[in-house]
Amino acid sequence: MPRAVRERQMMDAAVRTFGRRGYRAASMDEIAEVAGVSKPLVYLYLHSKEELFTACIRREAAALVAAVRAGVAGSDGEPDLPADGQLWAGLTAFFTHTAEHPDGWAVLHQQARTHGEPFAAEVAAMRDELVAFVTALIGVAARDARQDPAFSDRDLSALANALVGAAESLADWANHTPGVTAKEAAGTLMNFAWTGLGGLMAGHRWSRS
Repeated sequence: MPRAVRERQMMDAAVRTFGRRGYRAASMDEIAEVAGVSKPLVYLYLHSKEELFTACIRREAAALVAAVRAGVAGSDGEPDLPADGQLWAGLTAFFTHTAEHPDGWAVLHQQARTHGEPFAAEVAAMRDELVAFVTALIGVAARDARQDPAFSDRDLSALANALVGAAESLADWANHTPGVTAKEAAGTLMNFAWTGLGGLMAGHRWSRS
């Protein structure tokens, strides 16, 4: 079996084991058994449990970001939808991916963040990329609504962080709630977030009376 195929097989087994058992409880013996290979082969290819877990985080993070970008991109590779359509497409792709890869999402959202460095830093890098993507999207919406002078970079970053955080929590809820579809989750967040953003784009801001 080619090395790349064998390595992917071991990585798949590791993601499944880490996602379901947790980083601490997962063992290299169990990962080797799930992959159908010997433990020495896992060490030969992926060196240590820490390096294996880091590789799993990087692979799952890259796959999630790629799925969101592909969901937003048009047929020519560039977005051809208005800002709300892009957000809808991106959220649908996000929730579809997290639903289809629950073990990978568990590795990113639950395991990596709770076991310190360097794992948390890997997930933070993925989140920063998603936040930057959403920040640019909200900026486009503001320009289209001719409200961009009213939004500072800090405003845009704050809104993007809030939206990404809501998507992360909603994905975790959706994966543990039977019957929730990706489109339902995306629609929930669009109703919650975009309706409020629509008011901002129209120049309406909440203020304490």
